[in-house]
Amino acid sequence: MLRRRSKFAHESNTFSTGSRPADFGLLGVAVVLVLMGLIMVYDASVVHAYKDFGDKYFYVRQQSIWVVLGFICLFFFSKFKYSYLKIFSLPMFLVSILMLLAVHIPGLGVDAGGAHRWLNLGFVAIQPAEIVKLTTIIFFATLFEKQIRLMPFILTVVGITGILGVLQKDLGSAIVFFLTMVGFYVISGAPLKPILYGAPIAAVTSWLLVIFYPHRIARVKAFIDPFSDTQGNSYHIAQVLIALGSGGITGLGIGQSRQKFEYIPEVTTDSIFAIVGEELGFLGSVFLISLLSFLVYRGFRIAERVDDQFGKLLAYGLTMWLGIQALVNLAAMVSLIPLTGVPLPFISYGGSALLVNLVAVGILANISKSTHK
Repeated sequence: MLRRRSKFAHESNTFSTGSRPADFGLLGVAVVLVLMGLIMVYDASVVHAYKDFGDKYFYVRQQSIWVVLGFICLFFFSKFKYSYLKIFSLPMFLVSILMLLAVHIPGLGVDAGGAHRWLNLGFVAIQPAEIVKLTTIIFFATLFEKQIRLMPFILTVVGITGILGVLQKDLGSAIVFFLTMVGFYVISGAPLKPILYGAPIAAVTSWLLVIFYPHRIARVKAFIDPFSDTQGNSYHIAQVLIALGSGGITGLGIGQSRQKFEYIPEVTTDSIFAIVGEELGFLGSVFLISLLSFLVYRGFRIAERVDDQFGKLLAYGLTMWLGIQALVNLAAMVSLIPLTGVPLPFISYGGSALLVNLVAVGILANISKSTHK
C-alpha cells in the first residue's frame, strides 16, 4: 500500500533543511492554535488562579513557560533529520513505558481524582500518557518500515491500553491511544483480519472497563441524559452544555464567561472548550474546530506526499493521534460520547500535552521538507 525508499538512511547530515521549505500552513495554524490556547487558558483560569494563588496570571504564566519550551522543541525537531529518530525509537519507547509505570511508585506518582496519571520529578510534574503516545508512534513507524510485525504490535497496544485504562484509571487516554494505533495499523497496509477478529474482544473489554467502575457507569448514565441529575452524576456535562448554550451564535465576549466561576470542573484542562463556546459562541467554536481540522489536513497531505515508508507512517501516525484526541475531547464536550479526561490539543492547560503536541508538529514540518509536489 505504501512505497519504500532508503534515501534518508544514506544521508549523513543530522540536521537537514531538505529540498523544500517546511509546510508554512502547518506551522502557521499551530502558532495560531497555541496563541488562542494561551488566551483561553488565561480567561478560563483567572478565577481559580486568584482564589488559589492570589495571582490571576498564575496559570497562564506557567503555560507560557511550556509554550516557549514547546516552540524550542518544535524548531529543533523541524531541523533534526527525522530519519534519525529510528536510532532513538526503542530507547525512547522503553523510557516512556517505565515512566508510565513509575506513576505507581510512592513519592513519584501523583494521585488526582482517584487516577494515577502524573509523575512528580520534583521540579516539574509530567503526564507520561501523553509522552507514550508520541514514542509508540515513532517506535512502530520504525518497526513497520521493514516488516509488519503483528504480535509485538498487539501485545504492546493491549499492554499500554490496559495500563492506562485499568492501572491508571485513565480511560480517555486509553481510548485515544487504542484508536490511534488501530488507525496506524490499518494505514500501514497490514491485513485487516486481526482487526475484524479483535473487534468483538475490544468491545467486550470496553464494556467490562465500564461496568466494574461505578464512576464510569455514572458517566454513561449522564451521557444518556445530561440533565438527569444536575446536582450529582450529570453535574459536569450539564454545566458544560449550559456554557455552550449560553454562548449562542457570537458568544458573551472575551472575559465574560459565567461558568468559569467554579461551575465547571477541570475548566482549564479537559473542559476548556466549554469556555470557548460560551465566550466566542458558535462562530468561535467553528473557527477553532476549523483550525484543528486544517492542521489534520496538512498532516495527512504531508503523509501522502512523502516517498519513504518511515516518513509516511510517522506522519500518518502523528496526524491521526492529534486528530483523534481533538475529536474525542470535542465529542465529549457536546455529549456525543461520555465525558473523558483528555486535553484538547494546543488549547488545554498542561505542559506535557502541549510539549509533545509541538514536538509532533516539528517532526511533521521536518517530514514536509522531503515531500514531492
